[in-house]
Amino acid sequence: MKMSTVTKGFILALVLMSMLLLIGCGGSTESKWQDGTYTGEGEGNNGPVKVNVVIKSGKIDKVEVVEHKETPGICDVALERIPKAIIEKQSVEGVDTVSGATRTSKAIIEAVKSALEQAANE
Repeated sequence: MKMSTVTKGFILALVLMSMLLLIGCGGSTESKWQDGTYTGEGEGNNGPVKVNVVIKSGKIDKVEVVEHKETPGICDVALERIPKAIIEKQSVEGVDTVSGATRTSKAIIEAVKSALEQAANE
């Protein structure tokens, strides 16, 4: 059984439209953050918590708490876990606070959020 010219043309048109649709649905390769080091602050229990956030290749590469007046021993777990969680998630959204160090956790998250707003590509 031979295909008619109309049928071949219709199939070709469908294939081309499908390809264009797939190309149009492709994700953007542009990152949402500019590379660099950005500083942010959040309010902890005993004063401001200051962080440096390093963006490399458009991703969160490093989160470092550089200054705080939080109570040693109580805040240590938050100072360790929160930056790691932010790097893993590549976001402050959905990062759980550390029980017993909730205000310190929130201060770190707030500080990173502030730094990421500075790094945002607009």
